[in-house]
Amino acid sequence: MIYLLEDDESIRKLVVYALNSQGYETEGFEIQEQFWAAMERQIPELVLLDIMLPGEDGITILKRIRANAKLTDIPVIMLTAKNTEYDRVEGLDAGADDYISKPFGIMELAARVRAVLRRQAKGQTLSEYTIGPLYICTERHETRVNGEEIALTYKEFLLLRMLAENQGIVMSREVLLDRIWGLGSERENRTLDVHIRTLRVKLGEAGRLIQTVRGIGYRLLEE
Repeated sequence: MIYLLEDDESIRKLVVYALNSQGYETEGFEIQEQFWAAMERQIPELVLLDIMLPGEDGITILKRIRANAKLTDIPVIMLTAKNTEYDRVEGLDAGADDYISKPFGIMELAARVRAVLRRQAKGQTLSEYTIGPLYICTERHETRVNGEEIALTYKEFLLLRMLAENQGIVMSREVLLDRIWGLGSERENRTLDVHIRTLRVKLGEAGRLIQTVRGIGYRLLEE
């Protein structure tokens, strides 16, 4: 069973029809009271949750789901007309498994649903990295140094994650700029340097793990 909380009737009907036609039993709700009442009756396999709702918004509802021991493991995909980095990060930090921005294609939505349910069925393995005092969990968007959580911006986390995924390998400036900021420019070159400096400061003693390779780029040292 998939639950959809979406106040826009046309979107709600379209998504429910499309997922039902794909073989997923889906029930849509317009208001939060209907959604919570259904959660009391039956716990779904997955929740599709609109962010922009009147009253209790999607982020608040997501936090309530994650705070409830009976519901905390339910995968949640956020549906949002907002597409800023802040909104994406807010949803991921609150515990969303994925998000999709409106307007979206039904085939894309169905593919995201399949992917999340597949990970859930396998018992999702977290991508975690421990390098000296530094700990990174990519799915939870979590960074810790000596057990203390470090608050990073979206771009800072992407940069650190890319370095962690390629431990010991020198990542060229061009590759980092292209994958995180798009095509390089002089302004973006300066942006990369600023982000590296800020990361080192925020990571404290773990900042030394980020090594500059002169004339090439950066790498995260292995300890």
